[in-house]
Amino acid sequence: MAHETETLKILLKIKDMIKYAYPALKQYPKSERFAMVEDIKKSMNELLHLAIRAEKKYYKTNTLQDMDVELAFLRQEVELSYDFGFLPEKKRNVWFDYLTEIGKMLGGWIKSCGSKERK
Repeated sequence: MAHETETLKILLKIKDMIKYAYPALKQYPKSERFAMVEDIKKSMNELLHLAIRAEKKYYKTNTLQDMDVELAFLRQEVELSYDFGFLPEKKRNVWFDYLTEIGKMLGGWIKSCGSKERK
């Protein structure tokens, strides 16, 4: 039961991040709407998809590792957005807070699943 609560928390946090990000993405220049913005949206949706997939699987480790890779990619995209001047520092920091919190939750999930799956 505790595991289901943790999964629900990470899903809610990912959805909160997506809700925060979409208005921020509308501020990107038109030239990036079908490039970087689309990549970021796809990455966030993939993160949500992988979290749901991991929740449903018995062996979760590979899916959680894929989720960790997607999170790292998204972090780099947000950082590049800031570097290119598409994202103000305050929005970058808030977005990074979401990414950091999701990363910590994911790390705990990976750790708990790793010990269970090795038994």
